[in-house]
Amino acid sequence: MKWLKVFLVWCSFIPLAILNGGLREYVLCQFLPDMWAMAVSGILLSVVICVATYLLLSLVRNLFTKDLWLTGICWFVLTVSFEFAGGILGGVSMGQLLSAYNPLSGNLWILVLLATMFAPVTLYRRKSK
Repeated sequence: MKWLKVFLVWCSFIPLAILNGGLREYVLCQFLPDMWAMAVSGILLSVVICVATYLLLSLVRNLFTKDLWLTGICWFVLTVSFEFAGGILGGVSMGQLLSAYNPLSGNLWILVLLATMFAPVTLYRRKSK
């Protein structure tokens, strides 16, 4: 049951990421150059993922250090898989998908992935009994 809860916490990142993308496209891009809007969006999504992890993962009981590392690795794999599957199904070229991994373009997707992977092990709060 705890792994289902861990998965559901990761699922909560999807609407947060979609909202972040909307904020970037409809607000940030209006006031910032695209490169800066992408960077701010990446930082913002990383923070939101950390906050969501801090708040929601603490609801899952009995996660030990090895569980938290496994959670982070699984979330990383799920996120990359979801991004590539969604991109490919949406007609995005492999070159465009891979360009998200170039931080010199202003895209801080790497930061988002690192935040996703390391948030469980760094932010999990054990509930006191």
